[in-house]
Amino acid sequence: MNQSAQNQAANTPSVTSVPLLDLKRQHDPLQGQFAEALAKICQSGWFCLGPDVKQLEEGVAKYSQVKHAIGCGSGSDALLLALMALDLGPGDEVIVPSFTFFATASAAARLGATPVFADIDPVSFNLDPHDVQRKITARTKAVIPVHLYGQCAEMDTLMQIAEAAGIVVIEDAAQAIGAEFDGHRAGSIGHMGCLSFYPTKNLGGAGDGGMVTSNDDALAKKIQLLRVHGMEPRYYHGLLGVNSRMDSFQAAILNVKLPHLDRWTRMRTENAHRYTDMFLEAGLDRALSLPRALPHRRHVWNQYVVRVPDGRRDDLRTFLNEAKIGAEVYYPLGLHEQQCFAYLGYGRGDLPETDRATEEVLALPIFPELTSAEQAAVVARVTQFYDGPAKGHKLAGPNFLKRREGVAKKDLQN
Repeated sequence: MNQSAQNQAANTPSVTSVPLLDLKRQHDPLQGQFAEALAKICQSGWFCLGPDVKQLEEGVAKYSQVKHAIGCGSGSDALLLALMALDLGPGDEVIVPSFTFFATASAAARLGATPVFADIDPVSFNLDPHDVQRKITARTKAVIPVHLYGQCAEMDTLMQIAEAAGIVVIEDAAQAIGAEFDGHRAGSIGHMGCLSFYPTKNLGGAGDGGMVTSNDDALAKKIQLLRVHGMEPRYYHGLLGVNSRMDSFQAAILNVKLPHLDRWTRMRTENAHRYTDMFLEAGLDRALSLPRALPHRRHVWNQYVVRVPDGRRDDLRTFLNEAKIGAEVYYPLGLHEQQCFAYLGYGRGDLPETDRATEEVLALPIFPELTSAEQAAVVARVTQFYDGPAKGHKLAGPNFLKRREGVAKKDLQN
């Protein structure tokens, strides 16, 4: 262990555990506002699509720089509704990353369409535009770039490709509210965007919730109808929709939290930069590939994900978990290899960067209220894994060192 790592370990004796996420720290100061907001709803009796939902829709639309934001039951439902608005069905294809949460692809499959899996960029973990270009056919109706871990995909190139092919772009911004590409907010760049308010998200509720964003009046109106069984006026159904109304309790919680979102994002960013500084000072950039914000982007750091090469990721995760350090794998298996998609005929090796990511990625605690002492404890434990007493864990293999050659600190912190 080098001197910096020894100092970090020595200075954090009181830190005995570090959770992956601690929502209690964020929610405790807001309990009074939560209680007041929920009590008002109970008194009003307006539990679904009421004034609180309308307030949230207007607030998120302004925050995301879009004309319309339509609340729904979950982020998964947001993806489903967006595709339903395109009249997607059998015979249609939707290009999606394989390295993402299940809902990105399942929304297309549920409507009878075919998910077409594309590979990712190894640095951003987002869709590789070149592979998207290769996967477009006459049946392609949409592409869904995911802004994974809080960083936008290569949206300018993807939009150019989509426009030339005449296909719709639906941004999966579930992990990326407030993220930006060239100054444009996530969810405002494509034809539609999809947000999730699951509790683990940067803006999380007390349960499920989601939203579809768009600058297209016709699409927004259609989604508003689809979320209520396609009903307008009451009990008259012009469209075959679903029941995906956002409830007022979730909206009320989110309305309390939305004004704090920028501050929480700044705290996440500070934590990300601090991690990078600590890992560099400990010499761990020789063992791990550290995440970085790419040019022209505002990264909102839903996750801080390192790459652990040479087949050691699972061992490091176990080591950290046994030391009561939160660490998780998002995601351990590409969607193209999931059993439910076996009928599509993909196999190991078809998407090499996706395969490599599933073997190497490890998410570390990054929530806003994480302390510098807790971060030092995380870095000290990672150092301990590589530098002793865990035998056999040398600092880095030669292949990894070759891949990392020439990466400068300024690039890691961009």
